[in-house]
Amino acid sequence: MSALLLELRNLTISFGTVAAPLDVVRDVSLSLEDGKTLGLVGESGCGKSITMLAIMGLLPENVRVSGSIKLRGVELLGQSQRALTALRGKRMAMIFQDPMTSLNPVMTVGEQLGEAITIHNRGMKRQDRQERALALMRLVAIPFPDRRLLQYPHELSGGMRQRVMIAIAMANDPELLIADEPTTALDVTVQAQIMELLQRLQAERQMGLMLISHDLGVVGDIADEVAIMYAGRICERGTVDAVFDAPHHPYTHGLLASLPQIDHTVDKLVAIPGSLPSLSARPQACRFHPRCFYAQDICRREEPQLRPVESGAVAACHFAETAVAAHRAEAEA
Repeated sequence: MSALLLELRNLTISFGTVAAPLDVVRDVSLSLEDGKTLGLVGESGCGKSITMLAIMGLLPENVRVSGSIKLRGVELLGQSQRALTALRGKRMAMIFQDPMTSLNPVMTVGEQLGEAITIHNRGMKRQDRQERALALMRLVAIPFPDRRLLQYPHELSGGMRQRVMIAIAMANDPELLIADEPTTALDVTVQAQIMELLQRLQAERQMGLMLISHDLGVVGDIADEVAIMYAGRICERGTVDAVFDAPHHPYTHGLLASLPQIDHTVDKLVAIPGSLPSLSARPQACRFHPRCFYAQDICRREEPQLRPVESGAVAACHFAETAVAAHRAEAEA
């Protein structure tokens, strides 16, 4: 049986002053087991990346984080930067969104890989380090790896830079890999190659993979579970099949309905009305109610909590049954 690798409980991240805090993320609870993939989906600005940065301990000191983040049962919140540095890059690693801005432009690829290896292997000989860097380049299927190690990031294509980022993340065989939009700005062919690479590495090493993505197709293909995030909260969570086949939250329903369908022609794509609320003007009670077709007075008065629904998932909606019924009706039409 899979072992519990990562557990978030009631994670809340706040900016601003103590007297007037702004909750960027509130009461987020997630878990991930060895060898499993969890997809985190939501609009830009909903809190996905900042949640991952909190796991890695990379948030500024003036950001307040409460709740619990446990890696293999060990609480990470409250740990010193020295302790977190010992974990980052070794037991947990992160692939950031834009490799061009994440890689150092004045260091060669080999130097950056060597740095990632050395920081957790201080006694490693130079030759062993170089051989390890070359092996990592081969691992991520970069052609002519010995030549690429001598090049700078700007000399590589976008797909190769992303592969270098993955190689750096894999330098010390982490147990947890966080991939934050790993296929951003890549063409569809390269996107497929990168996702296949991540799946292969995960299967070979039985890592836990947390995938942040706007692409529901990618999440549907490789994730075991999915969490839908809206305005800093999880609105639906469950297995991919449960959530995508029978969405019980209107926001999930809207995301899926907005996807183009290959099997039939439509006059226009369906769009979710309105836009994501700003951090300082988030609605009271249900945060999605200004954009929701099913909103009623209770949605403006009471904040819905995550509760079990018939699909086996959990959803935070007063009218979850109405949303899934609408989705089924559209699917049958």
